[in-house]
Amino acid sequence: MDWQKVLEWLKHAGLAYGPSVGFALLTLVAGWIAAKIIRGVLRRVMLRARLDVTLAAFAANLVYFVLLTFVIVSVLAQIGVHTGSFIAIVGAAGLAIGFALQGSLSNFASGVMLILFRPFRAGDFVEVGGVAGSVEEVQVFSTVLTTPDNKRIILPNSSVMGGTITNYSATGTRRVDMVFGIGYGDDIKKAKEILIRILEEHPAVLKDPAPVVAVGELADSSVNFIVRPWTSTPDYWTVHNDVTETVKVQFDANDISIPFPQRDLHMHQVA
Repeated sequence: MDWQKVLEWLKHAGLAYGPSVGFALLTLVAGWIAAKIIRGVLRRVMLRARLDVTLAAFAANLVYFVLLTFVIVSVLAQIGVHTGSFIAIVGAAGLAIGFALQGSLSNFASGVMLILFRPFRAGDFVEVGGVAGSVEEVQVFSTVLTTPDNKRIILPNSSVMGGTITNYSATGTRRVDMVFGIGYGDDIKKAKEILIRILEEHPAVLKDPAPVVAVGELADSSVNFIVRPWTSTPDYWTVHNDVTETVKVQFDANDISIPFPQRDLHMHQVA
């Protein structure tokens, strides 16, 4: 091998392509740094504007990758690569990948919708996709819930966005719907007074809106009262459980029966 010719070729190649390659590398490094700085600034601005943390991170990262794509295309153009053909190839590859990843793209689009419209936030207790739990995190492709028994559920965003979303934490108050039955031989007026007193004495039951206690149904074996107190959302189960227990105790103390299914068996002796 003639090293002299190799060195000469490298010298000529360096003189011919060195400046453009060096400038392309400089553009790549400067563009990468600029994209990172813009991402950081954009994220801080959105957080100062009190936007959701997930939305701020997602938008900042999206801008970062878009800027980085422009930088790479610019660098390729500087070193002599025909970007038109390159963009066409990337577009065709993107189309093929899009067909192969339809489910993931659907999850991505649903994630964008969830982040933008925010039907729930981190910490809300929701029922989505047939699962109930507290929202831990809304990611680009999935939503993470924690169930009351501390199980971690990961749902595809398309399942969340494509179904009914029930947000139990969206408002500050909730109505607790309960039904209590008494026997037909019991004193209705007395039972109603006991139910009203129980609600009035519970510290978590709100005065406004006023609770409702009324006879709702004359059932087959019981007179059913509908009991509907209002409480703050965090106290929902406290009120539900406390009132249910207190009703049983007070009804027993006042000789008011609570009917339950039972069957009488009559024996007949056949001669």
